[in-house]
Amino acid sequence: MGALEDKVRDAFAQDGVLSRAAEQFRERSGQTEMAIAVARTIDQGGVLVVEAGTGVGKTFSYLVPALLSGERVLLSTATKTLQDQLFGRDLPRLVEAFGLPVRTALLKGRGSYLCLHRLDMARHDASLPERGSLRTLAKIEQWSKATRTGDLAELPGLDERSPLIPLITSTRENCLGAQCPQFKSCHVNLARREALAADIVVINHHLFFADLAVRETGMAELLPTVSVVVFDEAHQLNETGVQFLGAQLGSGQALDFARDMLGAGLQHARGLVDWQQLVGGVERAARELRLVVGKQWPGAKLRWLGASPEGVDADAWQRALDDLQHSFELAAEGIATVSEISPDFVRLHERARQLAKRAARFALPCEVDSVRWVDVGSQLRLIESPLDIADAMRKRVLKIVEAGADDGDGMDDDLDAYGERQEQGLDQGQGRSAGQEVPSHENGGRAWVFTSATLGDEPTLRWFTEPCGLHDAEVLRVQSPFDYASQAALYVPRAFPKPNDPSHSQKVAQLAARGATELGGRTLVLTTTLRALRTIGDTMKQHFELLDAASRPEVLVQGELPKRVLMDRFREGASAGRAGCVLVASASFWEGFDAPGDALQLVVIDKLPFPPPNDPLVEARSQRLESQGRSSFADYSLPEAAVALKQGAGRLIRRETDSGVLAICDTRLVAMGYGRRLLAALPPMRRLESEADFDAALDALRN
Repeated sequence: MGALEDKVRDAFAQDGVLSRAAEQFRERSGQTEMAIAVARTIDQGGVLVVEAGTGVGKTFSYLVPALLSGERVLLSTATKTLQDQLFGRDLPRLVEAFGLPVRTALLKGRGSYLCLHRLDMARHDASLPERGSLRTLAKIEQWSKATRTGDLAELPGLDERSPLIPLITSTRENCLGAQCPQFKSCHVNLARREALAADIVVINHHLFFADLAVRETGMAELLPTVSVVVFDEAHQLNETGVQFLGAQLGSGQALDFARDMLGAGLQHARGLVDWQQLVGGVERAARELRLVVGKQWPGAKLRWLGASPEGVDADAWQRALDDLQHSFELAAEGIATVSEISPDFVRLHERARQLAKRAARFALPCEVDSVRWVDVGSQLRLIESPLDIADAMRKRVLKIVEAGADDGDGMDDDLDAYGERQEQGLDQGQGRSAGQEVPSHENGGRAWVFTSATLGDEPTLRWFTEPCGLHDAEVLRVQSPFDYASQAALYVPRAFPKPNDPSHSQKVAQLAARGATELGGRTLVLTTTLRALRTIGDTMKQHFELLDAASRPEVLVQGELPKRVLMDRFREGASAGRAGCVLVASASFWEGFDAPGDALQLVVIDKLPFPPPNDPLVEARSQRLESQGRSSFADYSLPEAAVALKQGAGRLIRRETDSGVLAICDTRLVAMGYGRRLLAALPPMRRLESEADFDAALDALRN
């Protein structure tokens, strides 16, 4: 056994360092088992995949060995909220407990930081989106004078949906890099410098894959200097990765570019170029592309298997794409004539060329092992996506590391987006310098740890390892320490409409309303579609209107308020003198939503969360499996549903003292043969066989 494993075992002992650092710490065999496996992987190098059930304490299981190893560590998690929690709460607590001289840094995507140059431009923008924006802008300006990090998460009350955010943050397209007048005080560059000088860097999956795609986030310098990489909430890796590793072109992108070109042209080079003509050309071409598609359901995804998307005339589509490409090329030519006047034009010229290149790509056939489709809304988005991240992970992530060098796919070719490293001072600081080799382990090789509470529904965790290209990984499954049989009950109502019956959503709303009335709120309803979300939310509101105000639970519906506000209000529940809360939510609340204690006692799931069969990506993945002689239902749809169901069910019991009921309103769970596999994926809760059992369980919770 290695020295690191011994240190880790001591730390997790009943009277070890953690017992003094963490409130209510107690020795858990599963937590220690995972921590020792992580320590062994750090010592020896290689890939470890760990499914750690809710309550195991996986965060400490990877943080403690990572900190005690003395190696340089990159931690990636799924969301910015989890990043803030790791960086602001968990890491400082452990660093202090162990008394380690460790530098930590937080690095997010540029859209999370205030751009001082664009804030200055927004001050003079006559077309601010709404009247309230002026007040919000004044608050941001006041905060901008005091903030050290420029991280917008510090700003209390800033709605993440605010139309101001795009005006006060930069994108890769509009950042002026080293030419920016605010370059020296740029918050993005400061965050990158701190990350390059730190021992432990906390990032998110979006940032990691954005860098794989465009080499623009500072990771190209950071990754080669890191010895240990941990992906927490790793179940989201594949779906996050495919968003970045393909290509996208939207009519919205074209219109944004046209607006920026007009603004810069009239400000810096009025009269030198016919800006109205160039802008008009781009706007017309973008509109024409949208018109060629015709009327579609909002949110429709059109398959694109041949020369044009389904139902769209191939010749008209090709002409519209050619016109769009031509309008970008004309814009690039016009901008080139004035590019020396302002750095804005250098950036705009590059954007125009990139957009023309992308339009040309979509005029060619789709890449092998990728799928194309068109998203239709008020704007149009052309999307080409790989079916999974396996190839990118093996060739561009794990291979880079195994070989100890770049694989030649251009990791550093985008330096102009943020200036030369030396000019920025990126190679300065007390940490390891950007070009330094990875420190050697006992047995060489970098350590990769992938962990989540949910990574599949069978022992090899193939649902996760296969699309992520981790065929040779060591796999460990650590069970939850919770006593689910006594803490939780599962109810599947038998006399219930089929999931495709028009009355199904109303019946779900009635069941949830009954539970919420009994419990005084404390109810989370998870839906599989936005249509069900709206129907259930409206039906429950109507139902509660019949109750007197004092006993009427508040119905919160996703989309009506910012996510953070919904979560906070739900957790407060009845504490503010109200009759408790019901939260009706869809996709993003199936995971990452934590309401421990009595705040949540009933979780209602409307249907089994199978992937939508008419989604082009789902369809292409299914076809690939069938072509390999495998069953797309058994090897894709069923495991996807099992993992999503585990995630949704995981909202209910968050601590050893929690108790509650999970109701799944889909009779297929008990009527179909495959239901056994889905039931086996759920925590081992006791079963409620009848409506009377359900009522009795609610009564017991209330009392």
